[in-house]
Amino acid sequence: MSDGTITRADLAESLYKEIGLSRLESADMIESIINYISEALLRGETVKLAGFGTFSLRDKNERIGRNPKTGVVVPITSRRVIIFKPSQVLRERVDSALSPK
Repeated sequence: MSDGTITRADLAESLYKEIGLSRLESADMIESIINYISEALLRGETVKLAGFGTFSLRDKNERIGRNPKTGVVVPITSRRVIIFKPSQVLRERVDSALSPK
């Protein structure tokens, strides 16, 4: 995690160190969790992780956008997007960690 980004490998390494699973088992477990969340979203389900947040899908209607460089009007097609809403617990933890002491 040298560049400030947490990767799948970082999560697997954390499982390896904290729980004692093998590196292969840890990587498999992370992949399994990500696949489970992805498949649930593909089925249109909402995924709630207590103390962390909620992943859900939202349909966005077609709209008119503008190229910021040229100012040319461009139609933006309707699409489905993933929304993440952090839990109150996560918000409070982040707020308290970022607040000046």
